[in-house]
Amino acid sequence: MKLELLNADLTAGKYAEKFTAMYGAENVEAQTARYLAAVRSFAEIYGADRDVELFSVAGRSEISGNHTDHNRGCVLAASIDLDIIAVASKVDAPVIRIKSEGFPEDAVDISTYTEPVADKFFTSGSIIAGMAKAFTNNSLKVGGYDAYTTSNVFKGSGLSSSAAFEDMVGNILNHFYNDGSVDNVDVAKMAQYAENVFFGKPCGLMDQMACGVGGFISIDFEDPKNPIIGKPAFDLTAAGYSLCIVDTHGNHADLNEDYASVPAEMKSVAAYFGCEVLRQVNRGEFMANIAALREKVGDRAVIRAMHFFAENDRVAAQAVALKHGDIDGFFRGVTASGNSSFKYLQNVYTTKNVHEQGLSLALCLTEQFLAGKGGVCRVHGGGFAGTIQAFVPHAHVAAYRQMIEAVYGAGSCYVLKVRADGAIKVSF
Repeated sequence: MKLELLNADLTAGKYAEKFTAMYGAENVEAQTARYLAAVRSFAEIYGADRDVELFSVAGRSEISGNHTDHNRGCVLAASIDLDIIAVASKVDAPVIRIKSEGFPEDAVDISTYTEPVADKFFTSGSIIAGMAKAFTNNSLKVGGYDAYTTSNVFKGSGLSSSAAFEDMVGNILNHFYNDGSVDNVDVAKMAQYAENVFFGKPCGLMDQMACGVGGFISIDFEDPKNPIIGKPAFDLTAAGYSLCIVDTHGNHADLNEDYASVPAEMKSVAAYFGCEVLRQVNRGEFMANIAALREKVGDRAVIRAMHFFAENDRVAAQAVALKHGDIDGFFRGVTASGNSSFKYLQNVYTTKNVHEQGLSLALCLTEQFLAGKGGVCRVHGGGFAGTIQAFVPHAHVAAYRQMIEAVYGAGSCYVLKVRADGAIKVSF
C-alpha cells in the first residue's frame, strides 16, 4: 500500500474498528494520531513514495509462575495493549534498517552477518541478525526492509519491551517474505534463539511467547523446544476489571546478582539430585531430603525450590479457572502466587538495600485500597525493584490511580487491558 494512501485511510478513520479491538474505543483517537506520527517519521527518514505496511507486537504481563521458566516450569501470562508498532517497507538489498524512536538506526546486512559476534553482543543489531539467521535455519525466506518503530512498552517495567522488539523483527520477516504463514509460537522460539545465541543473553522463552501469541496464555516449559501452549479464553475487561501496573521507580542498579541468584539457587537444588533443572526433580524425593539440602545449598535455595513446585500447581489451577470463567478462583491463584513470591522466592526487595522497599509499600497500599472492593495485587515481573500488578474493578480505577500517583508520581500507574492479539500485521 502506498504510504500516501495509508495516511489517508488512517486520517479518514478506516482503522477505527481495528484500533477499538486492539486498544479500546476510548483510545482510538490517540492511537490514530500515534500511527499517523509513525507514518510521518517513516516518510521523513526513508521517503514518502514507498509501499508500506503497519505492524504491531504487544507487550506482556506475567500473571503467575514467577521465576520458574528458567527451570522449565509453568507460566501464566497475558498480552497487553501497550505495544511496539512499526511502519515498514521491503527493499531489494539484503539489508534490514530499523530506526526506533529515540535510538540510532540499525543497518544490518543479513547476507554477511550470519554468525554470532561477541563484540556485538547486547546490541539491537545482533537481534536483527539473529532473527534472520533463525528464519534461514528453519528453511524460511528472508530479505531486507526499512522500518520505523515506536514503543510505549516502557523499559524496566517487566512488560518485555526487548522481547516485543525481537518478535517485531520476525513479525515483519514473516509477513513480507513468508506470507504470514509462520505461527507466532515459532516466531517466539526464533526470537529466543536470537537473544540466546546472537545477543548473548541466556533468557527463557516466556517473554517472547507471551508478547507474540496474544490473550491469556499458559506455557509449560518441561520440554523447552516444544513448550505446551494453552489459551484460556477469558475477557478481563468484560468481567469488570482493569489490569494496573504500578511503576515504583525503584533503583535497578546492582540487581544483577539478585536476579541471577534465583535460577542459580534453584539449579543448585536440582544438582543435588543429579539434575540440570528443578523440573527434572521428583517432588517427593525433594521433600524427603530437605534436611540434607539445608546443609548442602542453604535454606533460601530450599524455599525457592518449594516456591517453584507450588507455582506449577497454581498455574494449572488458574488456567482451568480462566477457562471456566471462575474469576474468584483465578484471583485466589494470583494472591497465592504473589504471597509465595514475597515470602519464599523473596524477590520483592533486595537485601543489599532494605531501606528501599517501594514494591512492599505499593503492595501494602493496594491491599488496603482494595479491601472490600474486590480485586487483588502481587509483585510483577522479575521483582526486587520496578513494578507491581493489580486487578482493580473498573469503578475504582480512577481513585486507585489517584492514590498511587500521590505516592509514586504522575504517570506511575498504567491502566491496561488484556489484548487478544499478540504479533500482527495491522494494515489491510
